[in-house]
Amino acid sequence: MLRLSHGVRRASLYEGRLKYLLNNEWKESAATEYIPVHNPATQEVVCEVPKMPLSEMNAVAESSAEAYKSWRETSILSRQQIMLKYQQLIKENKTEVAKLITREQGKTLADAEGDVHRGLQVVEHACGIPSLMQLKGETLQGLSKDLDIKSYREPLGVVAGVCPFNFPAMIPLWMYPVALMCGNTFIMKPSERVPGASTLLSQLLIDSGLPAGCLNTVHGSHDCVNFICDNEHIRAVSFVGGNGAGEHINNRAAGSNGKRVQSNMGAKNHGIIMPDANKNATLNQLVGAAFGAAGQRCMALPVGIFVGEAREWIPDLLQMAKDLKCGPGHEPGCDVGPVISPQAKEYIEGVITQSVAEGCHLLLDGRNTTVPGYEKGNFVGPTIITGCKPGMRAYEEEIFGPVFCTVEAETLDEAIALVNSNQWGNGTAIFTNNGATARKFQHEIQAGQVRMEYLYLRITFFKVGINVPIPVPLPMFSFTGNKKSYVGSGHNFYGKAGVHFYTQLKTITELWRAEDATELKAEVAMPTMK
Repeated sequence: MLRLSHGVRRASLYEGRLKYLLNNEWKESAATEYIPVHNPATQEVVCEVPKMPLSEMNAVAESSAEAYKSWRETSILSRQQIMLKYQQLIKENKTEVAKLITREQGKTLADAEGDVHRGLQVVEHACGIPSLMQLKGETLQGLSKDLDIKSYREPLGVVAGVCPFNFPAMIPLWMYPVALMCGNTFIMKPSERVPGASTLLSQLLIDSGLPAGCLNTVHGSHDCVNFICDNEHIRAVSFVGGNGAGEHINNRAAGSNGKRVQSNMGAKNHGIIMPDANKNATLNQLVGAAFGAAGQRCMALPVGIFVGEAREWIPDLLQMAKDLKCGPGHEPGCDVGPVISPQAKEYIEGVITQSVAEGCHLLLDGRNTTVPGYEKGNFVGPTIITGCKPGMRAYEEEIFGPVFCTVEAETLDEAIALVNSNQWGNGTAIFTNNGATARKFQHEIQAGQVRMEYLYLRITFFKVGINVPIPVPLPMFSFTGNKKSYVGSGHNFYGKAGVHFYTQLKTITELWRAEDATELKAEVAMPTMK
């Protein structure tokens, strides 16, 4: 049983049949169906998630709408104090949250702690909400005689988030801290596969002093998502996950119901490896970005385009991948944990098998990986496929597993053309020591967010993103995307764009005539009652 660092035992929140959060109380659902949550390393059922009936979800929405009436009027400094307390409680309980992620999602404990830390950074950024909101208003005086115009941002109302399985802490923390600090109330739907971390994080926010009803939760699967898309109280929906769900949410919530939607979806990120890059540093980053978290990251790097002589590095890449250890995430020394489910394992291995049928070569085959003592685990070992070409399944699809495809190109222009013709637009990278090469890449690339890895770069003004293998921006910027990787109303997660998404602009035009001003003077004489 886990123990929180502040001494309160709450394991019952994320064991057995999970409750839902309503008005700062954890409620038993009247659900007749439950979704089992499995430890992906053992297949042990660690808890069950209720498929909440519509009546309960409607009650949650009503609670959020009622809480909004007072929360929007709460001073921004009072909100800030709650968020300052929250970030401290997350720090104190970081390891406990990470253990829940490892138990339900499978990633290594170190990776799970990184998951929590990246979410914590958004919470810390949200603590600066007075300055963030202040920067969004504008005033123009003297537009004409006695006429002033000003604008400021107001909250939307009730907003909701639909969260994925691969980052159970980071993604929810992308959403509700910013939404709440902007004055909205929030309904969170954790992934039905990994609800524990979100549950604990919600309790920590209650402990931070958040008023009842400002953060509520709903549980379920498809019906729950449709409820969020359709409910009249919910004004906006945030989503991170697969393309099927993301496009459905955008079509139903935005298209049919006129709601705001931000939806970051799939990816097939490409890295261009130039022969002038620092070899060891580049290979280390490729291995980490391709196989970390068992490849279950939308910002993983599953395709490497080796330009010219850089292709000679592939045997060294192979050796580094062979040295990685598969195993359960809680064991020390484990590098690659299990994938989320037996179905995911079957899909990944099916893509690998088809790549061979299409003419690719398996430099490293991770199929049929077995870990002693964890024979039932969903393990897929690091896999390297060479000879991939556009049109092949392994090249085109987001595999979401520890599979790295190598592609060869003769020139930088050819490599850039490959990236730009890719249907996905989440992220990309280049590995080079040449400033002109890096500048050309930055200028011509068309992926969503660009991470330029200038390893040991000698030109000082190009020192951007050195040795950062996963290009997820820090909270003062925004998580961007385009092409098939993003749909929605144009607002990205966190940063300035996040504040814009969770607020609406109100413009006031005022006319106060100078001649209407009156001078007031106190009368001290005895009133005559005339």
